[in-house]
Amino acid sequence: MGRPAPTVDVRIVDDAGNDLSLDTIGELWVRGPNIFAGYWQNPQATDAAFDNGWFKTGDLGYVDNEGFYYVVDRKKDVVIRGRENVYCAEVEGVLHTHPGVLDVALIGLPHPSLGEEVAAVVELKPGLSVSEADLQAHVAKQLAHYNVPSSVFFVDTPLPRTATGKILKRELKERYS
Repeated sequence: MGRPAPTVDVRIVDDAGNDLSLDTIGELWVRGPNIFAGYWQNPQATDAAFDNGWFKTGDLGYVDNEGFYYVVDRKKDVVIRGRENVYCAEVEGVLHTHPGVLDVALIGLPHPSLGEEVAAVVELKPGLSVSEADLQAHVAKQLAHYNVPSSVFFVDTPLPRTATGKILKRELKERYS
C-alpha cells in the first residue's frame, strides 16, 4: 500500500481496537478528510464501520519500521485453522504461481476440532492436468504447514464472481461445506 497521504492517519489495531506494534498484523483503521462521513441513510452501518472517527476498513495489514503499510488480506477472508491464521490472499498468491492454475479461491470449511480447515477451489488452465497432491506440495514448499489446503476442489467453469469481479466465496463455502 505504501505510505499514507499527509492528511491521512492510519492505525493497525487488534480486535479490541488497541494499537499494535510494528510488523504485527491487525486491522487497518483510517481517518482523514478523504474518508467518507458514513453510509447514506444507514446509521446502523455507519456506527458499525466507525469508531471515534476512525473508519474500520476490514483490511488486515501491518506497518514496517520505515512507515510503509502493507495489506495482507481482508479480515473476513482469514481462515482460522486451530490457533493459526491462514491469510487467503497469501495462499492464493502461491497457488497462482503454479503453472497449471488459471484461477483459485481459498475458503474455510467447518472442522470438528480445528474450527475451520483450509480448502482451495481451483480452475485449471485448459488442457492441463494437476493433482491435489501437486498443489499441496507447491504450497508446502513456500508456506508453513497450516497454510496447505487439506482439500482441493477442481472446477471446469470460471469461479463465481460479482459484477465487479470479486469471487463469491460465500457461494463456494455453501457448495463445498
